[in-house]
Amino acid sequence: MILAAIVIVGLALLGMPLFAVIAAVALLGFYSNDVDLSVVAIELYRIVDSPVLVAIPLFTFVGYLLSESQASHRLVRLTNAFLGWLPGGHAIVALVACAVFTALTGASGVTIIAIGGLLLPALLEAGYRERFTLGLLTSSGSLGLLFPPSIVLIIYAVIAQQLNLGQPVSIDDMFFAGLLPGLLMVGLLSIYGILVGWRAESATKGFSWREAAGAVREAIWEIPLPIIVLGGIYSGLFAASEAAAVSVVYVLIVEVFIYRDIPLRELPRVMRESMTVVGGVLIILGMALASTNFLIDAEVPMRLFDYVRMHVDDKLTFLILLTGFLIVVGMVLDIFSALILIVPLILPIAVSYGIHPVHLGILFLANMQLGYFTPPVGMNLFIASYRFKRSVGELAGASFPFFMILLVAVLLITYWPDLSLRLLRDS
Repeated sequence: MILAAIVIVGLALLGMPLFAVIAAVALLGFYSNDVDLSVVAIELYRIVDSPVLVAIPLFTFVGYLLSESQASHRLVRLTNAFLGWLPGGHAIVALVACAVFTALTGASGVTIIAIGGLLLPALLEAGYRERFTLGLLTSSGSLGLLFPPSIVLIIYAVIAQQLNLGQPVSIDDMFFAGLLPGLLMVGLLSIYGILVGWRAESATKGFSWREAAGAVREAIWEIPLPIIVLGGIYSGLFAASEAAAVSVVYVLIVEVFIYRDIPLRELPRVMRESMTVVGGVLIILGMALASTNFLIDAEVPMRLFDYVRMHVDDKLTFLILLTGFLIVVGMVLDIFSALILIVPLILPIAVSYGIHPVHLGILFLANMQLGYFTPPVGMNLFIASYRFKRSVGELAGASFPFFMILLVAVLLITYWPDLSLRLLRDS
């Protein structure tokens, strides 16, 4: 038993895939406690049989289609036409473009690669200092994770549903819960961008109706996409999984047949690459839910709750400790690993303190969003380092002011639950 645990830890340090590490830990736990190993197969079947999970491969495919097309160029031109004339407008353009693209593609790294190369020279030409520009682009790459149809919102809803804590958490709820907190983050960073840009921008052009009309005309087929997703779900016309299916058909027609950015011969490759990612996510999710069952059977959450109760008396203190804990988690784990490994442990404890599971999901993801550009493992730091040819240390220093601003937003999200719950239908 001890030898097997040492072997698993050693293989994990040598780079064994996450799903294999989780599966090995779960199977070892089941074996040591004489639990029937068929529970793993049962959980994988539950994953396949879950209708809400259809949204993950569909929205992932939408994201890959958009990232392979010229949608990022059209988005930057559109936001620049309507916001670029404002004092500090170029910074706002960068923030809005990154947030929207990350929400639609579900991948902040793709955003830095696809849009960063467009925005970096534009911001430098507008008069912004290089340090500010690099920090802005590195930190805003993960800014759209709280906006629908972000994949992490869907995964959190699935995990919360499987825990069955008595308070339902739907994908629709998570989509709408993230809107106001996401806007708060974009708003605070926009204010900072305006303050810097007011002094920095050397040549802010006036608003041009001709350029605005041209940008709208160029992106006319992509502008309705967020309206279709949000409008359809919020009006009750269709559920999140149905919105995902509609989005796939719409984006496929627009990018392949109208704009013709993606040749038909490339479509099988895009499908294969997107579904490879989905397969990995679903395997990780299935193994994680199996290990969650083991944790519940072993009463690990209850033991943690009893321990926390001994040292923490009230909800406010618990939230303070939770915020610090999640920031540390964000420094060492990527967001998918954190969702799968940490949520099953802390969600039952949080609910026992009277924290709504939807609110916990938003504050959890908001903290993890900071982790994307926090040393030592912040993924966006390494992607930005590759994209902009700068050291990770330099980018971490440039991102620090943005980290502090987003930390203020995270604290507001944490201690102002109504910000996350206000838009829920039954709140």
